[in-house]
Amino acid sequence: MIQTQTKLEEIIHARKSVRKYKEGVVIPREKLEHLLKQATSAPSSSNMQPWRFLVIDDAQAKKQLRSIANNQEQVETSSAIIAVLGDLTMYEKAEQIYNANFENGYMSREIADHMIKSSVALYGGLPEPILKNIIHFDAGLISMQIMLLAKDMGYDTVPMGGFDKVKFAEEFNLPNHEVPILLIAMGEAAAPAYGSSRLPMEQIVRFV
Repeated sequence: MIQTQTKLEEIIHARKSVRKYKEGVVIPREKLEHLLKQATSAPSSSNMQPWRFLVIDDAQAKKQLRSIANNQEQVETSSAIIAVLGDLTMYEKAEQIYNANFENGYMSREIADHMIKSSVALYGGLPEPILKNIIHFDAGLISMQIMLLAKDMGYDTVPMGGFDKVKFAEEFNLPNHEVPILLIAMGEAAAPAYGSSRLPMEQIVRFV
């Protein structure tokens, strides 16, 4: 039986890592904001939503970023770079998050208060290396949504972990509690991306 691909499957398979972009293409900031708002539907640990974003679409800023991102061409030629950051103090927003859940009717006052208390106690007591693992995991979840949403909007992307994170934090004046995790270049492809093979299912899947 031949199954027709769903729209989501088509987008998943159409998304490729593009490194050649048409220069001078401007993505309106309203579109970028809409994209990020939709992407925040991604799940996160205890719904702490530790992601923060720095959108770099100024030509001079992108040029400066290229020098600390292994001189990757797409940093400068893409329309925008979405820097995905992680907030080590994300638990400080637990009260805001769970009060909103209560006000929207998603949970009772009792459950909301319990989640506020337990989230602050848990995450506030974790050592920094464990907190970093958590925010990196959550950043991965939302980054994939960003790239799929971008493709659905007609734009291409490429994720980049190869950049000097210390210099990035210095260059863009990040507060100490924000950790740079990933750069996502976004724009219109000037050349098609390479195809890429995948390991066969029998090598990566086990059922028990």
